[in-house]
Amino acid sequence: MNDFFTSKEKGELISLFKQLLKSVGNSVSNTDIRNLKKSLTITIQQGALTRNNFNLNPIICSMQTAVIVSDEIGINGPFLVGVLLKETVLKKILSLEQVKETFGHDAASIVNGLVKISELYAKNPTVESENFRNLLLSFAQDMRVILIMIADRVNIMRQIRDSKNKEDKLKVANEAAYLYAPLAHKLGLYKLKSELEDLFLKYTQHDTYYFIKDQLNQTKASRDKYIASFIEPIKKKVTESGLKFTIKGRTKTIHSIWQKMLKQKTAFENIYDLFAIRIIIDTDEDPAIEKQDCWKVFSIVTDMYTPNPNRLRDWLSIPKSNGYESLHTTVMGPQGKWVEVQIRTRRMDDIAECGLAAHWRYKGIKGENGLDEWLTSVREALENSTSDSLKVMDQFKVDLYKDEVFVFTPKGDLFKLSKGATVLDFAYNIHSKLGDTCVGAKVNGKVVQIRQQLFNGDQVEIMTSNTQTPKQDWLKIATTTRARTKIRQALKEKEARQHNIAKEALDRKFKNRKIEYDEGTLMRLIKHLGFKNITEFYQAIADNTIDINDILDKYTDQLKRDNMPHEEVAVRSAEGYNLPKPGEDEKVERDDILIIDKDMRGINFKLAKCCNPIYGDEVFGFITVSGSVTVHRTNCPNAGQLRERFGYRIIKARWAGKSEGKQYPITLRIIGNDDLGIVTNITSLISKEMGITLRSITIDSNVGLFDGTLTVMISDTRKLEALIKKIRSVKGVKQVSRN
Repeated sequence: MNDFFTSKEKGELISLFKQLLKSVGNSVSNTDIRNLKKSLTITIQQGALTRNNFNLNPIICSMQTAVIVSDEIGINGPFLVGVLLKETVLKKILSLEQVKETFGHDAASIVNGLVKISELYAKNPTVESENFRNLLLSFAQDMRVILIMIADRVNIMRQIRDSKNKEDKLKVANEAAYLYAPLAHKLGLYKLKSELEDLFLKYTQHDTYYFIKDQLNQTKASRDKYIASFIEPIKKKVTESGLKFTIKGRTKTIHSIWQKMLKQKTAFENIYDLFAIRIIIDTDEDPAIEKQDCWKVFSIVTDMYTPNPNRLRDWLSIPKSNGYESLHTTVMGPQGKWVEVQIRTRRMDDIAECGLAAHWRYKGIKGENGLDEWLTSVREALENSTSDSLKVMDQFKVDLYKDEVFVFTPKGDLFKLSKGATVLDFAYNIHSKLGDTCVGAKVNGKVVQIRQQLFNGDQVEIMTSNTQTPKQDWLKIATTTRARTKIRQALKEKEARQHNIAKEALDRKFKNRKIEYDEGTLMRLIKHLGFKNITEFYQAIADNTIDINDILDKYTDQLKRDNMPHEEVAVRSAEGYNLPKPGEDEKVERDDILIIDKDMRGINFKLAKCCNPIYGDEVFGFITVSGSVTVHRTNCPNAGQLRERFGYRIIKARWAGKSEGKQYPITLRIIGNDDLGIVTNITSLISKEMGITLRSITIDSNVGLFDGTLTVMISDTRKLEALIKKIRSVKGVKQVSRN
């Protein structure tokens, strides 16, 4: 083993390999294990390995990801071999053909997807750009790649905890929150999804994360005592019923608590449903018996504690699309506290923990199409879409976040659509031809238009006409990716047919009038007539908004002008030409405090009021509708939404020059003991600080605590950090945070 590996990494490599051997069991042959070990040894000995931006060892990372894929997702066999061979193929030590020949098609398919993604990331693209579409295209080739990518992102997020590379750390965290966590959720990988979200919050909003964590630790003893008292009578009754079971109490994740605080606009102290109870029943895997036992336990719980009728969630009758089955209810426990109770069987709990991977094991699915059905709509959108990647991303996110509605055909067949789907969506979901000729439907026996929204339990009979064709405004009616893709495809085919007819008509006129055809002359005429391109020109002919005979007359005139002799134009010598000095034609700014984009100075910009950036903050620019630039902090509350929806309008920005003489308003929130003189001590401290001015202060007192906000004028982050540190040292101050 060469010097690329540290002594610690050498030990870790051997430990991880042993762990994987134990985990894969008989799913990988001894021959494949020997060949894999040989390939990895050669890869290490070649000396071609490079560390990533976080100085992580690529072989160790592949091993760690493979452990997550095996132990936490439950996928083994040749697909796991593919994870470990990625670096070997990236370094050209093995080709994809050699992988296929030695390890089989499945391993080669995984390696192919992972290598393509690695090559894209090597070009340092952002999730909001071309990388996202290509990433999904790779997923569509082999659906297991998406599971491996989720595991890989979980591993990276775990490893970069102490990294000093803040810029890349923020980028990785944002991608985890906006891409990988939603994918993990859709696949039912709730544990990994929750971990990604918690780490995202930890890396992007450090103070918020640790504030909630500290609060949870402080209340843990009383919370555990409450859970125990809540569970005890339930245990007794369920035991008396003869069922075998396990009861778990779990606290909500830090990220979910933070989301609830934001949504309800309330403090941590006002969040009462911090925990949930999970009752897992050991019962026969017969579906009828499983449901019967779950409802039996539900009856016991709701007889004991009063349920909230608006919080019943029945995923036993109709499971989620990712296979999730459970019964959820929220009941009023002792001391008037709401407690969520989840009731499921052992099989259902395995699927809830490991998602579709566990679903495959229980269903006995061993083929390659386990995930194909789920991502069919995404793959179709990517294969047929010529729109930009942001539009594809938006379509994909809509499908990720929407709930489902279940609609019946007249024969009683059940179809699943996304919430908000219309009659037109339903028609295209059944068949493209049915969608193209749809004129309306009978919903529950009543005739409705194609824009009618469908709801759970509707019975729908599609009405068609042979004269009907897709219209442009249908794109506003359709809500699903599949329908929109098929409508765009039909419109483009219709447009192409019209253009071909228009072109053939124009060609015939040229021949009939025996006029010489010159492409350059025609293109100049098209531009002269005000058309942006030849497609728009042919569309005008197809729509009869321009006359072909008139076009030919103008073309003849254009041809004559083009063939007329031109006077020679005198060429001016460069001799004696002086380059204007700075200041002669324009004023050159030399004291810019911000550099926008690469090296553009003198650009008008505003500092965003939503996050109030100051000199020293990590910032980015956002081009507004009016064309001006607004500067935001990278951890601005609105940054995620701006990058997600308007990634193409984000530009780089950095501070330059010096901050002397410039001050910025900053608001600090302070929480502490309502002790006599504490506010005076804080204001006195600020008044003694050079170059810092106190502009305003508001204090609210509540049961021995004060919650105050103060606004100061300050020059840069260095002074701000020093001020916060000094305020924290004031006796009685518990928390200081920047708004």
